[in-house]
Amino acid sequence: MAVELNHTIIASKDKRESAEFLAHILDLEVGDEWGPFLPVRTSNGVTLDFATVPDGNVTMQHYCFLISEEEFDAAFAKIKEAGLTYWADPRQQRPMEINHNDGGRGVYFLDPSGHAMEIITVPYGG
Repeated sequence: MAVELNHTIIASKDKRESAEFLAHILDLEVGDEWGPFLPVRTSNGVTLDFATVPDGNVTMQHYCFLISEEEFDAAFAKIKEAGLTYWADPRQQRPMEINHNDGGRGVYFLDPSGHAMEIITVPYGG
């Protein structure tokens, strides 16, 4: 059997707020709550299981999503419409810019829990 990532848990200050935020930006659906988790499934079958951290102490993680050019246009429009700060780079040195790494487009933004989210149209290494 080939190894595949099936799911990951994303610690959140508020699982519903974070799940709905990401689902809105990426045009995905929030699934039914299952125990302490609120799932958002990507098109390749990986489930992001959002879980509220009781003390609200969330350590920032990075999540990158490979999307089409059309999906980038739609997601980036939502990022701008929401008035979010975004960056062309992971160190947040180029605010309100996108990048063109590997001939594609990419941008970083923060989710409501402070996680670094990234969308790209071409995988790193081209």
